[in-house]
Amino acid sequence: MKNFKYLLIPILITTLSLPSWSHDLEAAIASDTRSPQNIERDKYRNPYETLNFFQIKPNMKVVELSPGGGWYTEILANYLHDPGVLIAAHFDRDSERAYFKNSRANFEKKIIEKSMYDNVYIVNLSSNLAEAESVDAVITFRNLHNWLGPQMDLIFSNSYKALKPGGIFGVVEHRANPGTSIEDMKKTGYVTEEYAIKAAEKHGFTLVAKSEINANSKDTKDHPRGVWTLPPSLRLKEVDKDKYVAIGESDRMTLLFKKL
Repeated sequence: MKNFKYLLIPILITTLSLPSWSHDLEAAIASDTRSPQNIERDKYRNPYETLNFFQIKPNMKVVELSPGGGWYTEILANYLHDPGVLIAAHFDRDSERAYFKNSRANFEKKIIEKSMYDNVYIVNLSSNLAEAESVDAVITFRNLHNWLGPQMDLIFSNSYKALKPGGIFGVVEHRANPGTSIEDMKKTGYVTEEYAIKAAEKHGFTLVAKSEINANSKDTKDHPRGVWTLPPSLRLKEVDKDKYVAIGESDRMTLLFKKL
């Protein structure tokens, strides 16, 4: 088994001077190293279109904020190669919350098991993420609703500091209807575009583009258990399952910011 690699505090990651070659995003998405359960979600999450919209290239140094179980990590680990590297900013390793600790431990186990993750490093989500102005892109998928409040300020601020001038900040998030209150955002898991954009601009980012890649007009956003009513969570289990499966995953905003 390979040695496990993680960073409890950000350090400057250096890479060997190796010849560069082309790495294909379509091939990374089609790789048989991805789990079948994750591949089933491609039709909802549109990884090829999304990563192209975020202008992610294989030679980039990329931070993935709060990767969860590693859905996008599988693709990025296949796609990013020397001098490219992926920094996974996961739940803090010493968190007192059992869910956070277990999720982090499961993610670490995933990284250990396959050599495809040799270019993946783990840092704490609450850390500085990386050396100042050393990162080409910071991206996050369906996480803003978990950070509403001071935690979002910390994460966005650290993301801005870690990015190089001209660096990319890409956000995919469940999209609330305009005018939704903060309380309802926390309850339902949907965040308004206005809130997301203002939060990013507050920390110096400039919005340069929006995309409807991950939109879903079938999502009425008025479900009994919020966004978690829909796949893949299906919190109601068998209750109206066919209805929610037919809707599919949530309606999502896809926003591209830059550090100008």
